[in-house]
Amino acid sequence: MKILVVSDEESTYIWDHFDAERFKDIKLIISCGDLKAEYLSFLVTMINVPLLYVHGNHDISYKSRPPEGCECIEDNVVTYNGIRIMGLGGSNRYSPGEFQYTEKQMRWRMAKLRLKQKLTKSVDILVTHAPAYKIGDGEDLCHKGFQCFISFMDQYNPRFLLHGHLNYGRNQRFHQYKNTKIINAFGYQIIEV
Repeated sequence: MKILVVSDEESTYIWDHFDAERFKDIKLIISCGDLKAEYLSFLVTMINVPLLYVHGNHDISYKSRPPEGCECIEDNVVTYNGIRIMGLGGSNRYSPGEFQYTEKQMRWRMAKLRLKQKLTKSVDILVTHAPAYKIGDGEDLCHKGFQCFISFMDQYNPRFLLHGHLNYGRNQRFHQYKNTKIINAFGYQIIEV
């Protein structure tokens, strides 16, 4: 199954020069945050497949005007075509504001989700906004990754961790951590699951 993953920067290749033929094999769209609500609504309308999203640290406007036709998977696990997808958006807390978390707060979110969902097996895809700690993250507090994502990969062995938040021009787009492929979705990326 082909999945279009988007984050942080609206692609002119997709938005301004849309060609349905390029996306005919896409079965799902996942947003890792910090995109205009109108862009996500455009994608779900034009590609005509489900769109799942988490919040980026700049997605405050989603509270009053969420993307139309899209499903927020924040603090949830959903199953699509047999694939279990878990969503944990936001970044490290670097200023007052929403969708920013300390390491302790992110760990607590994960713990509550494990209890709520009774995650005894695996999750196939972990969707985040921030990266994992020391795997393609930045040095400043805003762009530093979460250590609890490493613990999650150790325990649940997801096939993918999809994130945004960092322009991959500064870092690699792809990383491997044990059996998990980590993909920085800045802009867009197509993956096959």
